[in-house]
Amino acid sequence: MLRFVFALLAALVLGGPAFAQEDPVVKESRYSVAETADRLQAVIEENGAAVVARVDHAANAEGADMQLAPTILMIFGNPMLGTPIMRENRLAGLDLPMKVLIWEEDGATRIAYASPENLRKRWGIEGQDELFSKMAGALDKMTDAAAQGE
Repeated sequence: MLRFVFALLAALVLGGPAFAQEDPVVKESRYSVAETADRLQAVIEENGAAVVARVDHAANAEGADMQLAPTILMIFGNPMLGTPIMRENRLAGLDLPMKVLIWEEDGATRIAYASPENLRKRWGIEGQDELFSKMAGALDKMTDAAAQGE
């Protein structure tokens, strides 16, 4: 039994990221899905980043004769932040540019994104702490402005 406990502890310590779950940052918006997405797009552009795509999952579902509550995915980025990260590990491009999901659930609008810290851990990127900090701060600020700003 003691060997099992030690083996489990060793697996958790040595293989930590394999056992860790990504916890997306989820916020509630005081606006509709469409208005939150419009507000987020404006804030992204005001902050010098570029919106790469705006995916309306509900409209796509409707095109397949299916229904989905309002759900929009915003894809955006800033090469000044993303490029150095991808230089460290090109596979980080699977998660970049950044994505924010906005959806309606139980009568409320929610907005979510994957934590940049999880991106850093997932791809084992070292030495870019300042970039990840800037990315986290920007995502927090922009999503707060889109969801709660006046």
